[in-house]
Amino acid sequence: MKRNLAKRDSPGRRKFFDAKLTAPKESHEALARISQLYKIERHAKKEQLTSDQRRHLRQEKSVPLLDEFGLWLENQRDRVLPKSPIGQATSYALSNWQALRRYPEDGDLSIDNNISERALRAQAVGRKNWTFVGSDNGGRTAAVLFSMIASCKHNHVDPFAYLVDILSRVTEDPTRVADLLPNHWLKTHPECQFELNRSF
Repeated sequence: MKRNLAKRDSPGRRKFFDAKLTAPKESHEALARISQLYKIERHAKKEQLTSDQRRHLRQEKSVPLLDEFGLWLENQRDRVLPKSPIGQATSYALSNWQALRRYPEDGDLSIDNNISERALRAQAVGRKNWTFVGSDNGGRTAAVLFSMIASCKHNHVDPFAYLVDILSRVTEDPTRVADLLPNHWLKTHPECQFELNRSF
């Protein structure tokens, strides 16, 4: 359980977890408030809510909790030492508050950045191998392709089948690019869904 708490990073959860030794009371209260937000997310996942239903649930349940947490953070900022671990955790959460408040506005957004971190793991591991990509344009192209493949994997779409199809169609109607996103594309190509344990 402790390991999972430390890895989740919204809203600034990791920093509050790291501050537990020097400010246990404040850290535990912050972690408890964040856990309430995750409890709502677990409920939404368990009930398999649609994007709209998840957004409605977040607006009803998460937003009031976030408002209370924001007030608590403002109050803590005036009471803790700025350079202390709890002070830094509080400052981090407040400086990123606008971004941390974004997820209730859209049912498709995640409460934390775990999905992004997992998607970037392969690039981080292979960073030295890709030091020389040939040019700035080559680097940008690689970044676009890595992003597309990560989106495919997240949506359980066969990346090769997806790229072959959309690269031949993307210029047909530029106004319908959203239909070519992996999650939408899969609805018309269900045969290209892969199993969770398949790797590329």
